[in-house]
Amino acid sequence: MSHHNVVNGCKLVAVLLLWLGPTAEDRHTGHAHAAEHQEHIAHSSPGLEEVVLVIQSQRNPYHADRGVQRKAEILQQAAELGQGVPVVLLLHELSAYAGDWSILPALPHLSATYGQSASWFVFIEEETRVTLSALLQVLHRYRVHEEWFLGKRIHDNEASIIHHYAFSEDPRSFGYPDPAAGWALSAPLLQRLAEGIQHDHLKSDFTIDLKHEIALYIWEEGNGPKLTAVPEFCTEPRDNCATTFTTYLPNCGDPVSKKDVFVAVKTCQKFHSERVPVVKATWEKDAEHLEYYSDVTDASVPTISLGVPNTERGHCGKTFAIFRRFLSDAVPKADWLLIVDDDTLISLPRLRRLLRCYDPKEAVSLGERYGYNLVQSGYSYTTGGGGMVLSRVAVSKLVSSGCRCYSDDAPDDMVLGRCFTSLGVPITHSPLFHQARPDDYSESLISLQQAISFHKHWNIDPVAVYKHWLQDTNPRDEL
Repeated sequence: MSHHNVVNGCKLVAVLLLWLGPTAEDRHTGHAHAAEHQEHIAHSSPGLEEVVLVIQSQRNPYHADRGVQRKAEILQQAAELGQGVPVVLLLHELSAYAGDWSILPALPHLSATYGQSASWFVFIEEETRVTLSALLQVLHRYRVHEEWFLGKRIHDNEASIIHHYAFSEDPRSFGYPDPAAGWALSAPLLQRLAEGIQHDHLKSDFTIDLKHEIALYIWEEGNGPKLTAVPEFCTEPRDNCATTFTTYLPNCGDPVSKKDVFVAVKTCQKFHSERVPVVKATWEKDAEHLEYYSDVTDASVPTISLGVPNTERGHCGKTFAIFRRFLSDAVPKADWLLIVDDDTLISLPRLRRLLRCYDPKEAVSLGERYGYNLVQSGYSYTTGGGGMVLSRVAVSKLVSSGCRCYSDDAPDDMVLGRCFTSLGVPITHSPLFHQARPDDYSESLISLQQAISFHKHWNIDPVAVYKHWLQDTNPRDEL
């Protein structure tokens, strides 16, 4: 099934239903009557017209279509319910700035445009379904003139590197929202956050785990509200759910063929005997085209030397050499390039299922998305350890652009992110790629996923981790 047919006419429905939504004049009426509005919402329960639903959509065409479809479903449900029409926004359309996905940069715009007319801002994923009547019942329980942060609470079981080992003495004490279930901010809280983000300097320039970092920013070292757990914010269906989640791994048709994925494994001599055997014992068998790239030629692996010395830090020089080889006649021509580290564990069958959703004729950069200095107009990138997936078109566009490493040991993933940002190629995120080990993530979160990758062999049995988290017991027929 082509991703271009995903919505099958829902776009037209969305356009018609959007006419039912509030006009720009209606939205801005609240600016002239701010005092009256605040007095009203303090003594009444909000209707749907006072709810802003933000779909955390992405710029890639497949994801943009999914966002449009979700928006159409919500507006149609509102029309059938007859209790007002919410404002439904696609996050990737809020502004021209690609960094809006990290939410904090988008708060000032949301506050300025809707802060006086809305009581609640609800953030959902593209695959989150909303039952509007149940959502209203949830929101009616909380006084809208107070600061509220609502969602499905998850927590760390042990101190995690991706959370900078926060709350190491008691990791369970701090809750953050499961984005698949959606989460909500009351208007007073969003307005205060929007004002603060324009003046605050964040403690870290990096956006690594959005859901945890947003909860930390809101909590403000105990000066702000903690997440309030709401049982009706659900991932798996049950009675009275206001939200449910459909899938992490959508069914877009048969997986792409094995021959359409070329796998590049980055390694070095000191890990030939330590890490490469793990790859061979786990996922190498699922690859039709795979090469190991090292600083030396080793026939026992075998490895290929690209003429780039091994470096202790980043591997930008090696990665760009891989790009040039991928585009040459030295390797079989494939639609997709996967670059992984020698300590990356990955499910190639699941990856090939996911890739069916994307058009290889487009410039696609896919993986786990991180951000650098996003509040200050920075850039996003696909973090390397979880695996970087690039369409041939994206690789060709990158190489022909003249974008280069500033040194061989520059961080390749960040350099690529900066290059793709300058070229207008969106960084597409999938939560199925993981830069760290399973223990570094909330178990309740990853247990609902069909993970595609994990990274780092520190203090784990990598073969056991692969078999438990990534190996399908009843794999589908391979192509």
